[in-house]
Order: sequence, then C-alpha cells, then structure tokens
Amino acid sequence: MKLLKVSSRSKPNSVAGAIAGIIRSEGRVQVQTIGAGALNQTIKSIAIARGYIAPTGQELVCIPFFKDIEVNGEIKTAIVLTVEPR
Repeated sequence: MKLLKVSSRSKPNSVAGAIAGIIRSEGRVQVQTIGAGALNQTIKSIAIARGYIAPTGQELVCIPFFKDIEVNGEIKTAIVLTVEPR
C-alpha cells in the first residue's frame, strides 16, 4: 500500500489528486501526518478527493491510527489515515 506524507505546507488539491489517483489504481492509500497543521491539510485533501471519486459511485472512508516514527533521531507520534472506498 502506498504511503503519502503530508506536511502543513502541502497543497490540498495536489494531495487530493494523488489520493484519488492511488485509490483508482491500487484501491487504497495511507496518509501520514505529524502535527495539527499537517492533519488539517490531510483532512481537506481527503474531502476534495471524495469529490473526485464520488462520480464513480464510491464513498471514501478513513481509518485513523497512531504510529511512532523516527524523525532526525527523535521518536514522534504520527497519525496515519488509511483511505479506501466503501
């Protein structure tokens, strides 16, 4: 499964296009975020991607979970959202 990493500076329309493209080709995608700003951009992106996928008759759902990852030698807690059609 593909993993997209989203930051607070990511453009929601670009991320939405990536989400929709991966869902069309692979069926589901995981989106990884660290911090409130990144999570905000991720949620906006998923809402936009929902509009891209809706004409196919599919609805997107998100399954969130926490994951500890190492960033520059530090352990941080990321929120990972699995996005898939219902």
